[in-house]
Amino acid sequence: MGVSRLDVLYRRLLLTKLFIQGWGKPDDLKRIFELRKIIGNRERCRHLVPKDYPVYIDKVENQSDCQIQNGFFISPLEHVVPGILPPEAVKARFQLIVPKKWRKNQPVCIHLAGTGDHFFWRRRTLMARPMIKETGMASLLLENPYYILLLSTRFRSSLKNVSDLFVMGAALILESAVLLHWLEREGYWPLGMTGISMGGHMACLAVTNWPKPIPLIPCLSWSTASNVFTTGVLSKAVNWRELDKQYAMHSVFEEEIIRMLEYCGTDSFKMGQDFVKNAPGSFDSLSGVDMCPDFLGLSSAQRDVGKPRSILRSRAGGGAEAGPELFVRGQGCESGAKAGVDQMLSAVSSSRPHMDMLHAKNIGVGNRRRQSVQRESLFFMKGVMDECTHIANFSVPVDPSMVIVVQAKEDAYIPRTGVLSLQEIWPGCEVRYLNGGHISAYLFKQGLFRQAIYDAFERFLRKYSPSSSRQHPG
Repeated sequence: MGVSRLDVLYRRLLLTKLFIQGWGKPDDLKRIFELRKIIGNRERCRHLVPKDYPVYIDKVENQSDCQIQNGFFISPLEHVVPGILPPEAVKARFQLIVPKKWRKNQPVCIHLAGTGDHFFWRRRTLMARPMIKETGMASLLLENPYYILLLSTRFRSSLKNVSDLFVMGAALILESAVLLHWLEREGYWPLGMTGISMGGHMACLAVTNWPKPIPLIPCLSWSTASNVFTTGVLSKAVNWRELDKQYAMHSVFEEEIIRMLEYCGTDSFKMGQDFVKNAPGSFDSLSGVDMCPDFLGLSSAQRDVGKPRSILRSRAGGGAEAGPELFVRGQGCESGAKAGVDQMLSAVSSSRPHMDMLHAKNIGVGNRRRQSVQRESLFFMKGVMDECTHIANFSVPVDPSMVIVVQAKEDAYIPRTGVLSLQEIWPGCEVRYLNGGHISAYLFKQGLFRQAIYDAFERFLRKYSPSSSRQHPG
C-alpha cells in the first residue's frame, strides 16, 4: 500500500519546524526515562494519583444544546517530577461539555489533543457537539500541556525540544487519571478515551495505566511515535541539523542516556537494519546539512569519532543486550584524518594534481564523518522515542477487547512498516482501516471516528453494565 499524496503535499505546504532547540536538557531526559519505568507499570503508576485528587470548576456556560464547564487542576507531574514542566503548564485546563438532557446513563468520553490541535474549539466543534446531538454523549476536552504555552508565545508549535514530547506524554497520562477519578466521583458512567493522531497515541498510554476496563478509541495512531519522526512525512519537519550538532558535541547522549534505554522488542532493530541497508537514501532530507568539523565545533579531544559502539540495548523479554553492535561509525576520525594528511604530504610534492587528490580525500573523510553522525543521531532518536512512546513498554489495558483502533490505509504521517502492530501488542483489540491518508481521514472521516466511539461504548455496556454477570470489580 502506497502513501497518500495529499499527506505529502500538505506537509510540504507547512513551514512549522519541530524540535528547533534540539534534544532538551540531558538531565530532563534522564528524569523522564526513570519516570517511564514507573508509569509503564500500572500497579506502580496507580499510586501516583489519589482518587480524591482536587479538581476545580471556575466557569460554567449554558448554551442552547449543552452546558460547558471550564475547570483546572495542578498537574500531578509537578508533584512527581518537580520543575520539569514549564511554569505555564503546571495548571492543567479542561472543558466538560454535557448535554442539556441525558438519554441513557451519563457517558463521558475524554478527548486528547492531536498535533496542532490548540485550545478546545476544534474538538468541541468537530467531535463534542456532534456527539451530543447524535447520542447525547458528553465530552471532556483536556488541553495539551505545551499548547497552553501558546497563550503567552507567538510560536505555532511549542514542542521545541525532543524531551518536551516525553514530558507532555507523562503529564497527559497522570492528568487523564485525575480526570477519570473525578468523573467517577461526580457520578458519570461509562467513561472512555479517544484522540486523533498524537491525541490517539496519548490516549493509549493513558488507558494502559487505568486499573479498570475502559473503552479506548485511538484514531490515526499506531504503536510507537518513533516511526513518525524518523520515516513519516513529519521527519522532514524535524530540525536534524541542530539534533546532529548537539549529538556530536555532547558525549552524555551516548555515554549515559543510551544506557538508560530499555527497549521493548525487535522491531527497532529491523528498522535500524533497513536504515543502514538503504543508506544514504534514507537520509535524503539531511543531505543539505553541512556537518564539517567547523560546524560541529569538534576537536580530537572532544570526540573520538572513529570509536565503534552499540547504539541501542534490547530487553526482548529477557533483559539481555542486543548482541552485536547495530552499526559502527565511519573510521575517518579527525586525528586519523590529520595523520593521513601528514602522511600524504610527506609522500607527495605540492604540485597541483597531487593537491587536488589531497583535497578529494579530505572531502571523503568529511562526508564519512557527517554520515556517521547523521546515522547515530537518527538511531538515537529511534531509541529514545521507543523508550517513552512504544506501547509495548507499557502495561496492557485491563480488557483489550474494549479497544477499537481507526487507521488510514495510506497514512504517510503514521507509517506502520517495520514496527509491531497494535494487534500483536494488545491481542483482542479491533482495527478498522479507512481508505485514504491521514489528512483526508481527518478532514472527511470524523463521522467514522464518532461511530467507532459509539460502538466501543456499546460494547462496554453489553459486557460491563450493572446487569452483566461479568462486570469487572471496581
